[in-house]
Amino acid sequence: MGLLDLFIAASIPVLKVLLITALGSYLALDHVNILSEDARKHINNVVFYVFNPALVSSSLAGTITYESMVKLWFMPINVLITFLVGSILGWIVIKLTRPPSHLRGLIVGCCAAGNLGNLPLIILPAVCKEKGSPFGSPDVCRSYGLAYASLSMALGAIFLWSIVYNIVRVASTRSTTESEIGGNSFKGESNSGMGDCREPLLSSNDKLALPQTTSEVEVSCTMKERVKSVFKKINLKALFAPSTTGALAGFVIGLVPLIRKSLIGETAPLRVIQDSASLLGDGAIPTVTLIVGANLLRGLKGSGIRKTIVVAIVVARYVALPLIGILIVKGARQFGLVHSDDPLYEFILLLQFALPPAMNIGTITQLFGAGESECSVIMLWTYGLASISLTFWSTLFMWLVS
Repeated sequence: MGLLDLFIAASIPVLKVLLITALGSYLALDHVNILSEDARKHINNVVFYVFNPALVSSSLAGTITYESMVKLWFMPINVLITFLVGSILGWIVIKLTRPPSHLRGLIVGCCAAGNLGNLPLIILPAVCKEKGSPFGSPDVCRSYGLAYASLSMALGAIFLWSIVYNIVRVASTRSTTESEIGGNSFKGESNSGMGDCREPLLSSNDKLALPQTTSEVEVSCTMKERVKSVFKKINLKALFAPSTTGALAGFVIGLVPLIRKSLIGETAPLRVIQDSASLLGDGAIPTVTLIVGANLLRGLKGSGIRKTIVVAIVVARYVALPLIGILIVKGARQFGLVHSDDPLYEFILLLQFALPPAMNIGTITQLFGAGESECSVIMLWTYGLASISLTFWSTLFMWLVS
């Protein structure tokens, strides 16, 4: 597979995304006003609660079986590693660039969450049908590639909506709280320091019988307040976002034989449910891409994000993360965690470290109103450079697995 052929195979999927993004920007123009700010918020809710869960659950249910899970057991670990390493790189970017507090969650999210869904679904079939591909028969390659991409998409959705979603939520809440508190951080400190612990816990006779030092009381009350705050911050509804629930439903349908036979297949009695979910899921990718384009227009009008932040994110995603990914995947293969007889599987494990940020980060920032225009600028540069980056890394990855 020549360099020019590889460049075309890697660039066409990204160009498709850029064209739909440009359409979204056009629809958001003032004189067109189809994707206005209110319209984008309502569409984001539809994507969040309907399209994304349907896409994840239908793709997983149709491709995942017990046999495939035994073979692909390392992919969930690999995706988790991409999120953990990306989060560490995002933390380093924050320390180096010192961005405003409302952008910290966005930066970590862009470094941690790659586009593990629609890009692999487009890239792998395109690479499989090219002449000289190291992945064997185009039909067999495409079949396995779609299964790998579906699992990648589902895992990406689980970690995106359980990790990045909560990172952005916490960062936006903390930023709002800091701005509200402002200069009143010390006001009323003496009245709220110990909360309920200021009330007497024992009667006067008990206090005489069981003397306690001031430090012991303070430690006990501090621990009590910390435990309370931890339980208050745990938000199970936010943790199990609709896409996460959809992924769990897809796993159950695919792995339980009785349910799978009822829903999956041309002769399944309840196949209309799976077909309806697939039909809804087909709207997720183009809708999210249109919203990214509409938000991009707002970013072009002026976002205030520093160039150093964008450059640092690009370096983290397109230089540091793929290099670390090569070490991790090759190390896993060396220790027998990844079988060397399937180059396509190894290729997608490597590719997961070299993808641009997930488009649903734009949906998350829209939901919380934290860094929407800045996110659009980051998406512009990362996806604009994705054709070059993906071409380079795909060439190297194919050479490594062949």
